[in-house]
Amino acid sequence: MKLFRIFPLVSVLFAGSLAYAQARPAAPEVVFFHGDILTGAHLRVGDLSVTPARVTAVAVTAGKIAAVGTDAEILSLADERTQKIDLRGAFAMPGFNDAHTHIASAGQQQLSVNLDGTSSLAEMQQRIRDYSAKALPGQWILGGGWDHTKWTSKALPTRQSLDDVTAGHPALLYRTDGHIAVVNTAAFAAAGVTASTAAPAGGKIDLDEAGALTGIVREAPALALFAAHIPKPPMALRQEALKLALNEALAHGVTSVQDLSDWEDFLALEAMESDGQLHVRVSEWLTFNDPLALLKQHKAAHPADDPMLHTGMLKGFMDGSLGSRTAALMAPYADEPGNSGILRYDQKALNKLTTERAEAGFQIGFHAIGDRANSMALTAFDMAKTSRMKTLQKLLPQLETSTNAHIVVTDESRYRIEHAQVLVPGDFDRFVKLHIIASMQPSHLLSDMNWARDRLGPERVKYAYAWKSFLDHHVVLAFGTDYPIEPISPFRGLYAAVTRQNEAGTMSFQPQETLTMSEAIFAYTQGSAFAENAEHSKGRLEPGLFADMVVLDRDITKAAPQEVLHTKVLRTVVNGATVYTAPSSAAAAAAGESSHWRAPDGD
Repeated sequence: MKLFRIFPLVSVLFAGSLAYAQARPAAPEVVFFHGDILTGAHLRVGDLSVTPARVTAVAVTAGKIAAVGTDAEILSLADERTQKIDLRGAFAMPGFNDAHTHIASAGQQQLSVNLDGTSSLAEMQQRIRDYSAKALPGQWILGGGWDHTKWTSKALPTRQSLDDVTAGHPALLYRTDGHIAVVNTAAFAAAGVTASTAAPAGGKIDLDEAGALTGIVREAPALALFAAHIPKPPMALRQEALKLALNEALAHGVTSVQDLSDWEDFLALEAMESDGQLHVRVSEWLTFNDPLALLKQHKAAHPADDPMLHTGMLKGFMDGSLGSRTAALMAPYADEPGNSGILRYDQKALNKLTTERAEAGFQIGFHAIGDRANSMALTAFDMAKTSRMKTLQKLLPQLETSTNAHIVVTDESRYRIEHAQVLVPGDFDRFVKLHIIASMQPSHLLSDMNWARDRLGPERVKYAYAWKSFLDHHVVLAFGTDYPIEPISPFRGLYAAVTRQNEAGTMSFQPQETLTMSEAIFAYTQGSAFAENAEHSKGRLEPGLFADMVVLDRDITKAAPQEVLHTKVLRTVVNGATVYTAPSSAAAAAAGESSHWRAPDGD
């Protein structure tokens, strides 16, 4: 296999006499040695049965892995100009690739009212009160992260509960899943929304039994009524938010993200890259619903082969979330019999849009939580693939004539379903038939298991968050976090994937769907790379691939699951350059103190 080709090459270099010194390749720029390095090089998509290779050292040239091997082998390639970094026995592995993020929202949440972790309405109100007291006249109070399912009352907040603490400022505060928000009276007035306002298709404005506004607004089409009146953040503020989120990613060993943020945020990332301030690889998704001409314009606006920043797939939304009871289900919610969720499309319109964009050469991914939403997304992909194959078949005679070769036409579009949380049993086979990637976020289960059974009922829940079933059907898994819906830490996701237990270890959820740690790591690295058509450039520590690596304080392949939750990142490396070191390790190194791992002088 490819991994072993490097070792004969290295042996030749060492065995050669001085007469052949001129043939020796240039010395590497950086060498990492004395490590316990998981390369992932034996593994390939669809084959997770082989034990991944380990080495103790890697050499880096021009941002890519030049060689891997033993300390002796790799250090012999170095010269006096090579930077040598002693990993002091620490465990290292390919950098994590988060296959689903919203980095601009994550950063903006840190700059606004952060309601993540609030344990009650009263705590939520206090945070809003403190923020509102410092707000400028006319400023909107924005933020999010609240989750009423974690409160004792389980009751949704109301506009009146915001009115009491927002000092007259218009306020819009998202639930943790981003699919519903609570809006105060001033915001309803600013947007001109009343109890008689008809919600756009795919959205909902809640009314109480008396027909009055409750303050809860569901899904993006309805929330857009308010967004149109919220001032857009300036470029400097967008960059500040993005830096906060990307620094958080690096601190958790995430070297690549696949992201949905606004186009203006992509422009902010471009400016950061130009200034040398972008240290995480970003594949930025475009909005599926945008006009095709605009999508083509945005796709052409930045080099597609830029390894640090480029546009990626088109992201569409089929439905909402289980937590908000807006995910689209085949049958009503078990705990709300009159509600089957909210769909964003009818099938005919969805098929048309999907086919049109597929014919234009775009990769497409659909947010689909409920079984009905997943089924509709699969049908749209089936239609698009069929149409695309017919188009290619029409071109086949001309291609064979011009090339004088027999051509076999296949469709490798790598369409994706984001979340894929609930399926009807037969749709696992449709994933396989259509070669659809399941882009999932295992840490969602840590938040959802408290109420998912209630939402779905005893039968439907058997096919929820079904990671092992996907692998058993030979479906490619790509893992992420949906940051900031969940913290960006991949270690929470790894823990969830291998235990399917809550963080306290006191509750289990469909344990037959657990994965091995190797399977989970693969989904967070090589599976994610495959999902963005980048498996030939990242996801493994192998010669010719990007030198993106993370150094940890423990070997997560051997640690107990609870220990995995507490894993700390010691060093994050992108393009062979150290872009993050743990504060405690850096301080210990500066003080000359002994520690498990420390950055050497000059690093």
